[in-house]
Amino acid sequence: MTAVLFDFSGTLFRVESCESWLRAALDTAELTLGEQELARAAQALEEAGALPGGASPLRVPDEVAELWENRDRSAEEHRAAYTALSRQVPLPDPALHDALYDRHMTPAAWAPYPDAAEVLRTLRERGIGVAVVSNIGWDLRPVFRTHGLDAYVDAYVLSYEHSIQKPDPRLFALACAALDADPKDVLMVGDNRQADGGAAALGCGVHFVDHLPVARRPDALLPVLDWLRPTDRATRTH
Repeated sequence: MTAVLFDFSGTLFRVESCESWLRAALDTAELTLGEQELARAAQALEEAGALPGGASPLRVPDEVAELWENRDRSAEEHRAAYTALSRQVPLPDPALHDALYDRHMTPAAWAPYPDAAEVLRTLRERGIGVAVVSNIGWDLRPVFRTHGLDAYVDAYVLSYEHSIQKPDPRLFALACAALDADPKDVLMVGDNRQADGGAAALGCGVHFVDHLPVARRPDALLPVLDWLRPTDRATRTH
């Protein structure tokens, strides 16, 4: 193995809960909701799938379906898709829907998994190239910088910057090229078997982790280091 590609949300970082997300947006807007009302609104937002990086929608409205399918191809489509889902939930001020979207792009909305720094630092120490390959509609680099992980990342390959979404192999090929790595010597680490599994079409190895809250997933990334053994080539799928 000469390089590792990592997904962002649900793999290296986890977004805050819907309740924390809504509370932060309300505080910024200097608005208040009663605790029960806030909890109900947060639950409705979660069911709508309005928090990027959070739960998937229970149902995508017909009028949003096409936008949702292509949401990660541009910043405009990403914002439009998620705010459309958010607007299914009544809030005390219509401006909150855009404020919620803005909140999720802040470093404060994200927490790294407990073992992320150790794994990324070890890869750097051992000369293994690292790229972040994400289906996303905004620049996540400030999140890595704020949490002290940017120094361990050699390249960012973001769907909205290339108008290509995973599982399209072209996005993974761009990451391999950025690291000057043969895909057969590359491991892709992600939480989405369909999207991240697209790397296997290039011959990359694939290792999956579960998209769980930070406190419930302390060490799922550590097995990535097992791939550093010389006898392990990135040709397996976990």
